[in-house]
This record gives sequence, C-alpha cells and structure tokens, in this order.
Amino acid sequence: MVDYDVKGHLNEVLSSLPQGVRLVAISKYHPNEYIEEAYAEGQRIFGESHEQELRQKVETLPHDILWHFIGHLQTNKVKYIAPYITMIEAVDSLKLLKEIDKQAAKNERVIDVLLELHIASEETKYGLTPDACRTLLADGEWRQLQHVRICGLMMMASYVDDEQQIRQEFHIARNLFDELKAEYFADAPWFCERSWGMSHDYRIAVEEGSTMVRIGTTIFGPRVY
Repeated sequence: MVDYDVKGHLNEVLSSLPQGVRLVAISKYHPNEYIEEAYAEGQRIFGESHEQELRQKVETLPHDILWHFIGHLQTNKVKYIAPYITMIEAVDSLKLLKEIDKQAAKNERVIDVLLELHIASEETKYGLTPDACRTLLADGEWRQLQHVRICGLMMMASYVDDEQQIRQEFHIARNLFDELKAEYFADAPWFCERSWGMSHDYRIAVEEGSTMVRIGTTIFGPRVY
C-alpha cells in the first residue's frame, strides 16, 4: 500500500519540466510499490546507487524500466550491473571507464556513461575537477574503448541556500560541456546529456541547461532505510 502521494508529486514535477528535460526518478531506499505507482503514470527512468538493492528491483519490476546507476560505483561492482544497466551517471576515473568497457564487452553491449564533475564547495572523494576532466579526454585513451559511450556530464551543486552560488556552479558545468562538445564530440550526437539538478535546486538547473534532473525526495518522500 502506497502511503505517500507518489502520483501527485510525480505529476507536479513533470508538469514543471520544459520539453527536452527528462526526469530520473531517484528510487533508492524506496519500495517497489512506489516505483510501480510512478511506472503506472508513465515514468520509465529510475535511479539507484546500491548494486544489491538495484539487482533485487531489476528482478521484480517491469523489464522496460531504464535503470541509471547514480552513486559512486566501485570497479569490483561493475560486473554485477553490466548486463542490464542503461546508464552509469557517475564515472570519475579512467580506471572505472575501462572496467565498464571490459564488462560491457563480456555482455556484448555498449553502456552509456556520464563523466562526473566535482565543482561543489563541499569536500567529496568523488568526481573530476574540470581540469581533470579535460586531462582525461585529452589523453585520448578513452577513444580505444569500444563498449562505452560517453554521453555527457553529471554534477551536484553545493547544498546551500545561496541560489547565486548554485547557479554559478551549474554555469561552470554548462560551459565545460560546451567546450568538450566542441573539442571532442562535435560529431557525436549522443554527447548531449547534462545531468544536474535535484529536488532542492532542479528549477535553477533547468535554467542552466540541464537535460536530466535527478529527483527522489520530492516524488517519493523521506527515504525508507
């Protein structure tokens, strides 16, 4: 029994998104019933960040769901999600990129990925600085990988009340996307995704060029741990 108005909150979010911006409904720590309610409303992209929880959901929920892995992904866990994951949103090293390529090849498929940026003021272990992202692409080793497809960038803005700071961080990411698109992906129509914006800042993110927003709490309510 769904005791939270998933349908109402989902449709409220969807109605606020302009054409061309897709919703990744962050379903981690939420039960299947909530996902099924969103699915019944037409939502197909869901985000998870724990391999075991994700695997259980994949086995028990509709097979046309597009699963995005949104959290930090350890290289030793890639093999478990490689058979079915639609997109890995948080690639923060060449090592991880190469492991995804290796496991995708074993499954005879190509996996879409986003490069994760670290722009926010908070300390975090994960994400590439803009310069590290430039270096990774300039080195060119990624061009040899036949089973991953870099589709764009992902980032999280600082969790602060200062809208100007949040907007500035999104703006930095947007400018970097445009730079990398021109330099490395001008002939790659799939390099088009700018995944930024969460429950508290997605409206600003959309104004700053986001193509995918990752929203969980606003739709599903507090997480059930």
